[in-house]
Amino acid sequence: MKKILLLAAVACMLTISQTKAQGILDAAKKATGSSSSLGNLSNLTSGIMGQLTPNLGLNNIQQPKVTDLVSGFLKQKAGIMPLQQTNPADYTSKFKGLQGGLFGKLKTVLTVAQYSKFLGLKPKTSDATNLLSQLFF
Repeated sequence: MKKILLLAAVACMLTISQTKAQGILDAAKKATGSSSSLGNLSNLTSGIMGQLTPNLGLNNIQQPKVTDLVSGFLKQKAGIMPLQQTNPADYTSKFKGLQGGLFGKLKTVLTVAQYSKFLGLKPKTSDATNLLSQLFF
């Protein structure tokens, strides 16, 4: 009985300390301007490439090039995300420039047919459940 009570007490303490640690991490993210919508850029890039590779039929030469382009775009987008709340017009202008740069570079890596398919993958609206939304919105 004492062991069960001891285990329960330890579990409660761990839960409390984890909650406080998460609160500290959240405060640090807000202080540094990290965007929770972009989350972990590496995971996001991997998820996007997991959709682009089979849908576009990317070959072994194209995959690392497209991965670098997507990763670079997401890093740049993360840098302007605070503007989305503070200055939406400036955000939209800068985002269109970043997106135009990405799309222009993709045209040089993808075939005409692949690029056309890529544009066809655009979601109708910004959807947090669709990773490709990060490239279009």
